[in-house]
Amino acid sequence: MDSETTILGLKNQVKQFCDDREWDEFHNAKEFFIGIITEASELLEQFRFKSESEIEEMLKDSNKRESIGNKLADVFISLLRFAQRYDFDLSDELSTKITINEINYPISKAKGSSKKYTEL
Repeated sequence: MDSETTILGLKNQVKQFCDDREWDEFHNAKEFFIGIITEASELLEQFRFKSESEIEEMLKDSNKRESIGNKLADVFISLLRFAQRYDFDLSDELSTKITINEINYPISKAKGSSKKYTEL
């Protein structure tokens, strides 16, 4: 449950799973990023050529939600494992990026706009 879980706890859970299987030799930066892209592409595939209303219906279907959740978890596992293996503090990284985004996307210019900050 999100409200009862820490990022460190999740990192440790993924680490233990991988340690139990002795997967360190296969887990390097390149392989993590290939995994993230591969799993994200599989997630995207479920939404391809779907209208907004079809997506809303899909998200109400328990089997499709389960499939989407599994793909989200696959992406998250790779991200967590990379952060754990290479000592990235995801909370700090997120806070830093939000600060950068607040500068790049001030409310006065970005509110209601989907433009990239270089176009504002």
